Amino acid sequence: MTSKPKIVTIGGGTGLSVLLRGLKHHELDLTAIVTVADDGGSSGVLRQELQIPPPGDIRNVLVALSETEPLFEQLFQHRFETGHGLSGHTLGNLLLAAMTSISGDFVKGIREISRVLNVKGKVLPAANQSIVLKALMSNGEMVVGESTIPKHDGKIKQMFLEPPDVEPLEESLNALKEADLIIIGPGSLYTSLLPNLLVPRLQKELCRSQAPKLYICNVMTQKGETDHFTASDHIQVLLDHVPNLSLDYMIVNNRTVPKTILKRYALEGAKPVDYDKQRLASYGFQVISDKIIKYDKSVIRHDETILANWVIRILAMEKLKRKQDLYDK
Repeated sequence: MTSKPKIVTIGGGTGLSVLLRGLKHHELDLTAIVTVADDGGSSGVLRQELQIPPPGDIRNVLVALSETEPLFEQLFQHRFETGHGLSGHTLGNLLLAAMTSISGDFVKGIREISRVLNVKGKVLPAANQSIVLKALMSNGEMVVGESTIPKHDGKIKQMFLEPPDVEPLEESLNALKEADLIIIGPGSLYTSLLPNLLVPRLQKELCRSQAPKLYICNVMTQKGETDHFTASDHIQVLLDHVPNLSLDYMIVNNRTVPKTILKRYALEGAKPVDYDKQRLASYGFQVISDKIIKYDKSVIRHDETILANWVIRILAMEKLKRKQDLYDK
C-alpha cells in the first residue's frame, strides 16, 4: 500500500483556507502551519485578555479542513453581533480559548477541537505563543502590530518578530523534513506569510528541506502592504527576508477581472497583481499561469479546485522527475 503524499502548507488568512478546502478532497497527508501574529478583532481581544495565541487564523483553517455537517461549520464560524462582551467574537474562537483553558495548552486545544470537527490533516501554529509583528518602514519608522501595519502609509522595508528567537513546534519541523511538497501561500505577504517564515528554526528547516517548494501568488494587491506590486515583487520580498529560500514552482493568475469588480476593489486601493512574465523568468523556477480565480458576490477568491488540481499535477511531475533521475543513474 503506497503512502499518501505529504503536503505542508504555510500561511494564514482566507487564502490558505481556500487552498485547503480544495486539497482535502484528495488523498493527501496534509499539515498546515499557521500564523499566530494576529492582534486585531476577536483574536486580538482573546490574545490580550487570556494570554493565549490568537485563534482566528487557526479557526479558519480548522473549518476548511473539517468534514462535519455544514450547519456545524456555520455554528463554529458564527460571529456574535450583540451582547456586552460577546459582540465581535466568533463561537469558534471562544471554543478554542475554552479548550486551551481546559487542556492547559494551545496546541493541545487545537488537537481536541480537530477531533470534534473531524479535521482531515494536522493544524499547527507557527509557535505555541503569540508573536508580535514589527515593520520597519522606508522612512525609518517602526510600526508594531499585525493589524496596525497595513494602516500606515509608506513602503515596508523589513519585517521583524518579537521575540526574535521564538521557537516553532518540533512537529512542524518534522513535517518539513518529511514533506513531499511545501506550499507557501496564498495569503497576505507581510502579515500572513512572513510571520511564519521569520521563525528562525522554521525558516532554517524550510530552506534545508529537499522537498520541492511552491509559492501561490496573491491575485490582488493589498493596500498598506503590497501597493502596486507585481508578481515578481512578491518573490523579491520573500527572498529578501528568506535569502536561502529556493523555489521550484510558482502559480500566478492570468484571468482578467471584470471592470465592475475592479471598480469595487479600487475603492479599497487594490488592483490585480501584474503577471510580469519576463522578470519572473529570471528567477529560474517554473512559473505556472492559469485562470485560478473565481468571483463570489463581487469578491475575488482563488479557485480551490483549480489550485488543488495543480498541486496534484506538480506531485505527478515530481514523481516523473525522480523516476528519470533513477533511470539516468
